[in-house]
Amino acid sequence: MELSRLGLNSWFGEQVNKHCQDGLRVARVTVVDRGWYTIRNEDSEVLARATGRFLHSTESTCDMPCVGDWVCVRYRDDGSAATIHAMLPRKTFLQRKYAGKRIEIQMVASNIDVAFIVQSCHYDFNVSRLERYLVMANEGGVEPVLILSKTDLVNADRLEELIAEIRTGGINTRIISISNVNGSGLDQLEELMEQGKTYCIVGSSGVGKSTLINKLIGQETLKTRPVSESGEGRHTTVRRQLLILKQGAMLIDTPGMREVGLLGASDGMDENFEDIHTLSRNCRFSNCRHTKEPGCAIVQAIEDGKLQSEHYQNYLKLKAESECNEMSYGVKRKKKKTF
Repeated sequence: MELSRLGLNSWFGEQVNKHCQDGLRVARVTVVDRGWYTIRNEDSEVLARATGRFLHSTESTCDMPCVGDWVCVRYRDDGSAATIHAMLPRKTFLQRKYAGKRIEIQMVASNIDVAFIVQSCHYDFNVSRLERYLVMANEGGVEPVLILSKTDLVNADRLEELIAEIRTGGINTRIISISNVNGSGLDQLEELMEQGKTYCIVGSSGVGKSTLINKLIGQETLKTRPVSESGEGRHTTVRRQLLILKQGAMLIDTPGMREVGLLGASDGMDENFEDIHTLSRNCRFSNCRHTKEPGCAIVQAIEDGKLQSEHYQNYLKLKAESECNEMSYGVKRKKKKTF
């Protein structure tokens, strides 16, 4: 397999010349598991460990390799093992705040072309949560595509209502409706995926991600569990891994996310809530707080029914959360550097 089929384009080729010197070779991380890395090059897939010097050069866990990263390695034991000496810069990425109270960035995956955000038409559907995923994708420069799964559990009218609810919320992302049971929509998804490009699938537990990947691969590669009587799926994926599909596209599977916390996602916020930023430029006062000020374009748009109040309130909530986490993270890093 040529490295180009693993996603090594001209941009990464330039980075290889800068970072992979002294006889080091480039490989892509396909699995991360408790300090061990599975890496793949044009010839094989082997286990690797990071060198002590590389570990010492990292400042936080987000500087460590994650699934999708390109790394500079030295092979040993006749190519059956390797050590990681450096990592190429990331072109795109998906990251979030660690679940719970921990104020730290967690890398989900990197060097992704498209993120498939999966939501079930049944129990999992939530526009506010979808906006969190969209901010995460936009922040990392990844193109988002929304997949509405389990369409076999709702009728056509209800499906149209769900799509209308998404559009009314100001979300213009491409939507593909699928069913793993009857196969509807899967052909659209397969036509979208191109050889040599990397796709990442994210969403809550039980929305059918593993079953969908098995359909795309054409065999039962990932474990799945039967759904409950309510149609709710069960958690199966426990680690992130990069898989190569039959048409040559690559797909990164990820465990279900209970939380999609935001940390320092200002750029992603601006892009995802562009409608609100556009309206704010028409406010009478440049320092308008968009509450009771006269001439506020956002308040007027809500009163006129042109902007959903829920959409704006969720924007305020996500913005405050991101800024608060970013401030706490900055204080923590400053203390660490001082120490």
